[in-house]
Amino acid sequence: MSKLNLNTNSNDASGYENFDDCSIYKIDEEKSIIQSVDFFTPIVDDPYTFGLISAANSLSDIYAMGGKPLFALNIVAFPSDDLPLDILSEILRGGVDKCKEANINILGGHSIKDKTPKYGLAVTGLINNKSIIKNNTPKDGDVIILTKPLGSGILTTAIKKELANSLDENNVINLMSTLNHDLSNLNININACTDITGYGLLGHLNEMTNNNNLTANINFSNIPFLENVRQFARDGVIPGGSKKNHEFYKRNILFDKSLENYEKLMIADAQTSGGLLLSVSSEESNNLIQLLNEKSKYESVAIGFFSKRKGNNIIINNE
Repeated sequence: MSKLNLNTNSNDASGYENFDDCSIYKIDEEKSIIQSVDFFTPIVDDPYTFGLISAANSLSDIYAMGGKPLFALNIVAFPSDDLPLDILSEILRGGVDKCKEANINILGGHSIKDKTPKYGLAVTGLINNKSIIKNNTPKDGDVIILTKPLGSGILTTAIKKELANSLDENNVINLMSTLNHDLSNLNININACTDITGYGLLGHLNEMTNNNNLTANINFSNIPFLENVRQFARDGVIPGGSKKNHEFYKRNILFDKSLENYEKLMIADAQTSGGLLLSVSSEESNNLIQLLNEKSKYESVAIGFFSKRKGNNIIINNE
């Protein structure tokens, strides 16, 4: 996209050039349209569960920027000559049920034939112009809050290798199919937010420190992980995407010398439908954590803070 000569419009409030999670188009002085699209190949065997997870993941970007979803459109690629259409019906049923949970409808979509199944949503919503939450606007002294544990990439890899048990599988499916928080009704000033997906915690922290001369100071011991993630990581069960994340972002990071290499890979783990990463003032942080925890099965926790940059974008301590 950076090589294309694209038109600009004064109503374009957000787009690809700022690495924002959604595109935003201003429609009047009060509100804007917010839109995002996401789809991927199956990461679980059950088609209904795949539909749930993919829909939750597609909705996440809207929530991360403070928007409220209005409706969605299906995006489908399916090998109809090789697989029964009942499988596709189950995928779509999962998407419908997750959208019902988010109080929106799927109003249509588009499908193509493909050798590999793919599913996702194009989601359209509304956002108050005064409530748009960017991903690179934290402030010095802000507390960094994480709303879901990490490790979905490592656990799904363990499942594919038939190393995980049924509890591991249930834990990661529940996490990936859980909707992120609707931030639009919270009466708290959130300075920055993004959702943790394919770039892992390290990659999305790097986005949050983009062009603002701040450092993210993270305490490794405060980061929550799904059960058994540490053991699988220690045993070398690491997806390729997580290794690539670590290799790409490590030049911007100062790691505590006590951290093992597998622990560094744990926080580079590529997530599917991961939690929100929020930046809020220290005065508001406890109130925000309390509000988030009232509405979620997962405990939101403070994992660090932002400070003026004196070197690296990210510092990982292990206190």
